[in-house]
Amino acid sequence: MSSFTKPQLADVGPDPCPEAVTALEKRLADYLTPDQVKQVRLAYEMGARAHEGQTRKSGEAYITHPVAVAGILAELRLDAETLCAAILHDALEDTPLPRAEIEKQFSPAVAELVDGVTKLDKLQFRDRQEAAAESFRKMMLAMARDLRVILIKLADRLHNMRTLDAMAADSRRRIARETLEIYAPIAQRLGMNKIKAELQDLGFRALYPQRHAVLSKRIASQPVMRREALATIEAQLAQRLAQGRPAPHPGQPGEVALEHLHQNAAGEQKPGTGAGRVRLPHRGADGDAVLSRARRGALDLQAA
Repeated sequence: MSSFTKPQLADVGPDPCPEAVTALEKRLADYLTPDQVKQVRLAYEMGARAHEGQTRKSGEAYITHPVAVAGILAELRLDAETLCAAILHDALEDTPLPRAEIEKQFSPAVAELVDGVTKLDKLQFRDRQEAAAESFRKMMLAMARDLRVILIKLADRLHNMRTLDAMAADSRRRIARETLEIYAPIAQRLGMNKIKAELQDLGFRALYPQRHAVLSKRIASQPVMRREALATIEAQLAQRLAQGRPAPHPGQPGEVALEHLHQNAAGEQKPGTGAGRVRLPHRGADGDAVLSRARRGALDLQAA
């Protein structure tokens, strides 16, 4: 999240991103009720009013970012509460909008989700050991009373990675490394393999642009790589990674290169494992499955 001078709440001016909101509403109409789609629209109007006058590094109206985050979650068919919270996820920290207003307009659950994301963004550590990537991942999951907070945070990070080019070089490297060491592994643990793969690809490209270009060119030149050839390359990379040093963690360049090569060349994702279903009202079947996998992954990580 970026830091802004907090403006006073203003009346909604010209719609800052009408096409994106219309596209989001059409997607939501496939699995949410009309009343729920209306609630998401109201969240957008509240967010647009709260973020009035704020812009991203790219120069776009800031509200375009929360709308894009909601769009990522809509692809997973998540529920209306999650989508409303996604649109408002920066409002408590970056605008004068009070939590009580969110709770009044929507529900205590939506306000709790927004507050949960805000608290995650303020995590601080007492020492270097506590700040280690694995400790950070466990702390994030422990702090999130509702796993939907983590899903919003992952979608937030994914959109920030997609628009990383607008940032300064040192910021790009810091954000990319954090993404590879913390957010991509969390996505993997939660069974969100498509998001994990894109986070790794974007992080690898930002940190190691030349290596990324070489691998991408190789993949593009051989779109139909046989499984046998792919397995050979994976084995060679794994052997090189293991020679003369401890086992790599997911943020190291060789390990990310292996993931990048495997997922882009093979063109397939490993399925997440299921668990006891987490039932919330009016969620699409896909969103229910996402939360089911995430719940099991979170329990596994906390128990590790």
